[in-house]
Amino acid sequence: MTTIAVTGKGGTGKTLVSALLIHFISKGSSKVLAVDADPDSNLADALGVEVEKTLGEIRELFQRSRDEMGTMNKEQWLEGKIYEAICECKGYDLLVMGRPEGEGCYCFANSLLRGVLKKLTRHYEFVVIDSEAGLEHFSRKTIDSADYVLIVTDMSKKGLATAMRIKELTKELKLKFKDIMLVANRIANEVAEQRIRKFADEEGIKLLEILPYDEKVVELDLKGIPIVNLDEKSEVYRRMSKVAELFLKG
Repeated sequence: MTTIAVTGKGGTGKTLVSALLIHFISKGSSKVLAVDADPDSNLADALGVEVEKTLGEIRELFQRSRDEMGTMNKEQWLEGKIYEAICECKGYDLLVMGRPEGEGCYCFANSLLRGVLKKLTRHYEFVVIDSEAGLEHFSRKTIDSADYVLIVTDMSKKGLATAMRIKELTKELKLKFKDIMLVANRIANEVAEQRIRKFADEEGIKLLEILPYDEKVVELDLKGIPIVNLDEKSEVYRRMSKVAELFLKG
């Protein structure tokens, strides 16, 4: 099993990269699990699918029901509910984490959820995680089991600062990944391309791909059309296809 965690500052194109990775990898692999771990859940929209249940809702139900469960095996109960929440899409399964609505401590529920999810992911060849924006998930070590971390950034100062901090945090927390790679998005011209190459070189981050600024991507976003419907002739579409191919080849 190969797990790919897509990270970065919010608004840099993290979900675009996640959705297109899922789209292409699912064409070459029969067992793909897509996980939307961002509380601002947008992955389903980017993929063009509808989700009925989220893990946040299951966690809420568990919190309300646990006192009534008695001697019932709580892990088995959660496992059953998680399977109910899986959206079986064309070529892949999708799980949306969502966010809890209530207050209180979710430590026990979260611990059970992690155990069940670890068991669940063993059934897949690829797991692609659209991670929570920013840095907090690193300090909580919620993606410490990933094989590859893709850091998505644009040329904004905050986007680049977040990319730098992610790289630093992986060292500080001694997180072990096979590789940490950079995907630069919305690169508008040759000057910007040279700047991002210099940034990657200075920070010691492997530059996996450069995605150019594309009006067609902007147009789809404005119209609310799933990014997977992007024109196949689009340079972004073609370059993300090549990125997926690298993972499929192993």
